[in-house]
Formats: sequence, structure tokens, C-alpha cells
Amino acid sequence: MAELFPLAEELSCSICLEPFKEPVTTPCGHNFCRSCLNETWIVQGPPYRCPQCRTVYQLCPQLHKNTVLCAVVEQFLQAEQARTPVDDWTPPARSTASSAATQVACDHCLKEIAVKTCLVCMASFCQEHLRPHVDSPAFQDHPLQPPVRDLLRRKCSQHNRLRELFCPEHGECICHICLVEHKTCSPTLLSQASADLEDKLRHKLTIMNSHVNGATKALEDVRSKQKSVQEVSLCSPGSPGTHSVDQAGLELRNPPASASQVLGLKDSMKRKTEQLRQEYVEMKAIIDAAETSSTRKLKEEEKRVCGKLDTIYQVLLKKKSEMQSLKAEVELILAKGDEFEFLEKAAKLQGESTKPVFIPKIDLDHDLIKGIYQGALDLKGELKLSLKQIQEKKAEEYRGSGNTGNLTESTSKPTRPVKKTTQEKKTKKTPGVTGPAPNFFSPNKLPTFGAPDQLLDLKETPPDATPKASAAQPNSAALKAKMLENFLAKSRTELLEYFIKVIFDYNTAHNKVALSDNYTTASVADVLQHYRSHPQRFTYCSQVLGLHCYKKGIHYWEVELQKNNFCGVGVCYGSMERQGPESRLGRNPNSWCVEWFNNKISAWHNNVEKTLPSTKATRVGVLLNCDHGFVIFFAVTEKVYVMYKFKVDFTEALYPAFWVFSAGTTLSICSK
Repeated sequence: MAELFPLAEELSCSICLEPFKEPVTTPCGHNFCRSCLNETWIVQGPPYRCPQCRTVYQLCPQLHKNTVLCAVVEQFLQAEQARTPVDDWTPPARSTASSAATQVACDHCLKEIAVKTCLVCMASFCQEHLRPHVDSPAFQDHPLQPPVRDLLRRKCSQHNRLRELFCPEHGECICHICLVEHKTCSPTLLSQASADLEDKLRHKLTIMNSHVNGATKALEDVRSKQKSVQEVSLCSPGSPGTHSVDQAGLELRNPPASASQVLGLKDSMKRKTEQLRQEYVEMKAIIDAAETSSTRKLKEEEKRVCGKLDTIYQVLLKKKSEMQSLKAEVELILAKGDEFEFLEKAAKLQGESTKPVFIPKIDLDHDLIKGIYQGALDLKGELKLSLKQIQEKKAEEYRGSGNTGNLTESTSKPTRPVKKTTQEKKTKKTPGVTGPAPNFFSPNKLPTFGAPDQLLDLKETPPDATPKASAAQPNSAALKAKMLENFLAKSRTELLEYFIKVIFDYNTAHNKVALSDNYTTASVADVLQHYRSHPQRFTYCSQVLGLHCYKKGIHYWEVELQKNNFCGVGVCYGSMERQGPESRLGRNPNSWCVEWFNNKISAWHNNVEKTLPSTKATRVGVLLNCDHGFVIFFAVTEKVYVMYKFKVDFTEALYPAFWVFSAGTTLSICSK
């Protein structure tokens, strides 16, 4: 098997995981079984995608049989069938004894158990009534055999003669008169046919056992590979995270001459410090956006590979089960002592075949991961270079001034940067940045990164700009407003870039909430579920939370409402109450939701209701932006429509939250 495995992997269909059956080739150069690819595209619908490389075809391509590959597969299967099994397993021998379940009554006395059957007399006899067949010469040409049930089945229904021959071409027992209809066949005696089929089934059973063992090993390999993929994803270097930036201490080289100058300088320093802080806030927002985007791409790649491995695992599991069932049937028929019954069933089972399974090549896109990490390194390098150039430029300006100028109080002229003391406070650094933070930043020195709607216009502000002029620059509120405006205008395709799969947390579900479909469907239970006691479980309202919480980043999920009345979808802090009326979604300051109460739709927060326009949409999308402080609820149809938005400075991690009340109401988490 070892020498054939590389070839076997290349000759296996990545959909059914078996050697190709009528292989066809797509325009992108990949091969699949014709039936497998047709079924995949029928389910998928246009636009059609190659199951291996995801190439998109707007129209279904014309597929042609790959005759060369078909011939190679046939030769490979012949070599595989001829291969000696690698294990020492021996199939069971066929039973010849009659079990208690197959005991036959004597046809003469109808009381005793028959010990032999005469195929001439077409009757079974006990020991006493078999004596004439043993003692009398008149019965010497009557063949005896172990007791046979249903002797009438041994007669040919067409000619009323004993069926003593077996036709392997048609897989049936025939009589001598039937030979006329089977003159082109090669019938043999039942005993000879039985021995031949037994040998074939035993060989088939040996091969099937090898295939079952191969499927078991393949299942273990898939799980091992999936675990290694997840470990690689967890250990993959991430983009720079968010770090706080302390304000650098500044010292005047020449002391002011009067109290008014002192006050003026303090105000000026306060403005400069605020401007500096704002610049860092905006830079951190851009870096956070880049980190979120890079992390999301890594997670999507992990999800893609793990999803494929899950699919392969389920296919292998199904095929192993089918092999084991067929193997059990063959073993059962080998245990049959009745030769006629054995021939009838063995001929059918001989036509059933199993094939070895193989794991297609599934791996992480290392070029993508390398590109993401290299992008983070390039960003860090550009940022370090920018800071270094700015520091050198400011140092040259400072040396060119002769170190003799005093910092004036005037707000109409630009002031020169002051020299920092050697005792200045240590500044927390942006990842990858060395040395103290500069006083000012030039937009042409900052690297460009992040999504187009996340780019910020960082303009240099004159050092002595007035608060009025500073107000025109992007600030925290303006940044949040801009991000909110961008997300309100996004299409569903753009929102799905932030898609996450939510699952329900068993430990929070109320006893009236039934969870199903691998904890992705919640409904009102007909009887109490009697969940075990847990401090996070809701005891007053029929609610349940998502399993994971989110404190940073941008996240989007969708929920299908099977019966959209008396239910709610929202988010909440983990500290929200679990008992009493205040534990209901939207009735406290720690939760935000959209609620369906019969035909009325409302938005709720802190027990304040906002009535919303009705909608026929049965799917709700939730966009949570932890970084910029807002949550948006969308009605999802062919397009997305904004139902309501909350702008909040979140102070805790947030959980997806759900409320179901009336019988028949079901909330299902949607896959992408």
C-alpha cells in the first residue's frame, strides 16, 4: 500500500474521497467524478465554483470525460484488487451446521426434528423416518443433504423441476429445462457454484477489512491534521495590538519671564498635549483596524480549512459505516448453512463493491498567512522609519536655530519644538516603535493601510493652533460618527466580511428554552428542560446568551426567526442580572435589543422603548463594533435595511443575547 498511496491520492476525487468514476476535468484543470461535480453544482447553483480552487464560472462549463485518467484509474484499481492484504486478518469460514433457528420439522410425522432432506422426494425426515432411505436400495440414488427449509423454493416456478444448477451470469438458480434459455451462460452445479462464491466472498471480505482499517486510519489522520491546523492558527503571529500612549513630559529650556507667560505656556502645552493625544488615538484606531482585518483573514483561512476537514471527516465516517454494514452482511451470509439461500444472497453481495478511501490534499494557504504577517512587519518597519526621519528632521531644525530662541507666548506664529530633558518620562511604545514619541506627525510619512473606509486623514496641525482650529480636526466623536456612517451604508456582502458563527451557551439557557442543532437553534420547550443549576443561568425570563463574548473588534451575525412574534435579539454585558424582571433584555442599562411583541417591533434599552416600522423580513443581522461603540440591527432580505442603531461607549465585554416567549417561536443562528 505504501508504494501505491501517492498515486492513489492523485487518482481520488476530492468530493467523494474515492478513486475517480468517469473523471471529468474543469477549465481550471482539476478532476472530479462527473456525478459528484454535477450534484455539487446542482446544490450550489450559479455562479458555479470549482470545489478545489474556488474559481468562479458564471455559466456551467461543458465537461468532457478524461479518457486517459479513466484508463489509469482502472489499472490502479486492478492493481489494488490484486494486492495482498497487509494484515493477518482471516475471514470466517462458512458454517455448515444447522442452527436452532433453522431447524426443520419432519414432513412425515410433523413432530420430530428433521436430520436430512431428500431432494428427489422433496421432503425432510427425522432419524426414524429416514431409515428407508438408508436401508432400502430403492432410495440409493436419492441425494441427501442437511435439512433444508422452504423446499418449494428449490422448485423452478416456470417448469416445476428441481433447480440444481446456478447461472453466475444472471446470479440465479435454474433447472435443467432452463438451460435452453441460458445456452450462452456457464451454469455450474450448486455445490461447485457455492464453493466458488464462498472463495470470492472470503477474498472480498479480506479486501473490505483492509478498506475499513484504511478508513479508520484516514479518520484519525483528518482529526490530527485539523488539530494541527488549529494549533498553527493560534500560534500565528498577529498584527500589532492596541497599546496606550502616555503623554511625554516636556520641559522649557528657558523659563518664562512673567506670570502671564506662565499661564500662556500652560494653556499652549495643554493644547499641544491634547492634539498629541488625539493624533495617537487616531493612529491607534487605524492600527486596530489593520489588526482586526488581518486577524479576520487568518480566522477565515482557519475556518475554510477546518470546514473542509470536517466535511471530509463526515464523508469518511459515512463510507466507513457503509463498509462495515456490507462487511457484516457478507459475514452473516457466510454463516448460513443453507446452500440455496447462500447462493441467492451471495450472488447479490458479490456485485456490491467497496473502494479504498483517501484524504485529499488540504492545507492552510501559507502564502496568504505569510503575506498577512509580512504586511504587519512592513507596517512596523515603515512606522519606525517614519518616526526616525521625523526625529532627524526636528533635530536638524533645532540645531539650525542655534539653540538660542525662546518659546514665545504668541499664538499667531508657529513655535519651535522644545528639547526634551534627559529625565523625561518613559513613554509607552507603539508596537515595533523604538525611541520616544515625536511631537508632531506628517501625513506623508505615515504608511497607508487598513480597509478604504477605515483610512483616516491625519493632517498636521500647527503647534500653536487655537482650540477653534483644532475643533475642525477629526476627534474621537467625529471618528465614531464616520465609522457609524460607513457601516450604515455597507451592503450585506461587505457586512459578511465581519461574519462570526454564534452558538448558544448551554449554561445560560432558561429551563423553558430548548437548544438543538449543535446549540444553534433555540425554541420554547413544551416541557421544562431541567438544566443543571448554574450561576449564569436565566431563571426569570426565557432567554439565552451566546457562548463567546467580544470586547474589541467588529463582529456580525445573522438570526433566522421561524415565527417572528414574541422574541428578541440583542447584546448585553456579562454582568446583566439573571433573576427578576430586570433580567429581561432591554429592561436594564446593561442590554440593547430589538424585540417582536406580536405584530409590534420595538427597540429597547434601559427600559426605554422605541417603536420601529414593521418589516416582513424573517432574518435579522447584528453588527457589533466594540472599537467605535455602536451596535446596528439590520432587516436582511435580498438587501439589508437598518432597523435601529445604538451608539454606546461600551465598558464591558458583550454577549449576543436572545429572548423567546411563545410556543412555536424559534431562533436559528445562520451560517454564512
